[in-house]
Amino acid sequence: MALPKQSEDFPAWYQAVIRDAGMAENGLARGSMVIKPWGYAIWEQIQRAVDDRIKATGHENLYFPTLIPESLLEREAETVEGFAPEVIVATHSGGKKMEDALILRPTSETVIWDTYSRWVQSYRDLPLLYNQWANVFRAEMRSRLFLRTSEFLWQEGHTAHETSVDAIKETALIMRDVYIDVIKNVLKIPGFVGRKSESERFPGAQETITFETMMRDKKALQSCTSHYLGQLFAKTYGVQFQTREGGLDFAYATSWGISTRIIGGLIMAHGDDHGLRLPTGVAPKQVVIVPIYKNDEQASAVLEKANAISTDLTTKNIRVKIDDRDEYRPGYKYAEWELKGVPLRIEIGPRDLESKSVMISSRLGGEKQSVNFDELTGYVIKALEDFDSQLLSEAQSFQQDNVFTPASYDEMREFLSEANGFALAPWNGKADSEAQVKKETKATIRCLPMQDDDLNNAVQNGNFKRPGPAKGTKCIITGEPATEMALFAQAY
Repeated sequence: MALPKQSEDFPAWYQAVIRDAGMAENGLARGSMVIKPWGYAIWEQIQRAVDDRIKATGHENLYFPTLIPESLLEREAETVEGFAPEVIVATHSGGKKMEDALILRPTSETVIWDTYSRWVQSYRDLPLLYNQWANVFRAEMRSRLFLRTSEFLWQEGHTAHETSVDAIKETALIMRDVYIDVIKNVLKIPGFVGRKSESERFPGAQETITFETMMRDKKALQSCTSHYLGQLFAKTYGVQFQTREGGLDFAYATSWGISTRIIGGLIMAHGDDHGLRLPTGVAPKQVVIVPIYKNDEQASAVLEKANAISTDLTTKNIRVKIDDRDEYRPGYKYAEWELKGVPLRIEIGPRDLESKSVMISSRLGGEKQSVNFDELTGYVIKALEDFDSQLLSEAQSFQQDNVFTPASYDEMREFLSEANGFALAPWNGKADSEAQVKKETKATIRCLPMQDDDLNNAVQNGNFKRPGPAKGTKCIITGEPATEMALFAQAY
């Protein structure tokens, strides 16, 4: 189960981890993906964490069709233009060419807002706070499992509001109370929240907020997005309502999503040369018990105790696996569960029964610990908490060590060209200087960072403050007056 080293070939390491840990494989259709049980179990844990928070913020789940009439999509010019290279079209049905071709949804604003036009008549019908768990289709010429595939799983929230203030509050609330909460506090991945530059926004959005995370090869991953869409879709699809004053207005929209791409982020943010390292909140199994024995008599006694330990831990809502496969030796099992990223391993054999203790290993390394039977459950609970704290601390330290504040454009260009991490620098807010950086370094503006107070202000007051850099600060690219602080990086 030897993997390529991250430092020598990070892409090969990534693909090998996915393959050898049994997470996913390529599907039959170009760019498609089969998510295997271990990978899907991780997705189920992420899905549950996200869904619980979506519902806690007052949203309900529903479902819309996969197929969208092409004529309907074409009514929204900006969406069509933005997704045109990725759209997959069905042109025949029942052996005949269809008069109106069908689009496999690249996203669902079109069909949802056409439907909302029949659901909204008055301000009393607002807000509509809906989310769906679905799959979407975007043609990918160069696919990479989890990160870029022609079909992927996600959730997409689509909400309609009475005012722009309400919609902006929603956009920020979802980012703060759903996505950042899950990514940082469950997945243990730190990052930068901020607005997207105009060129990087979702097609048709007035503002896009993102959470950008750093992978262990020092590239960025857009881990989720939340969009304030203004009245564009409402005007396009006629979602008009009677106001409180008796007039007419168009609804204000948001959309937001997180996808199976975050599993790729989980692999690349925490994994090491031995494989996955899964935070306890999403590890399909948090503890694996490996029984050790040489004959049937030993097996009976050891397995009896292993099952008793498993039962005790399970009553504390700890996910446990007993690996009692006789066809594999203990050393093989240790390596396999290390590769799969299980946080804790318990080893128990005849000698442990005599000493009334077990040996415990952490996936984060360190010496094995001998723990008495009567202290085991409490020890495991604390060890899992410590595991998550250490995982987050390591990721935070790695991020801090690889964020650079360049003194000149030459410094920044060299740093970004080598994909050495994130560069934080003042920017003049102009598309041509942004394009220059991309052309010369392959790096893009990942976000215009927001502080916690900025995000909280958006949630509470419904506006996006743009404090900008210190007065008199010059754009690092052009030397002109800067209007924003920008975070640059090469990205997936």
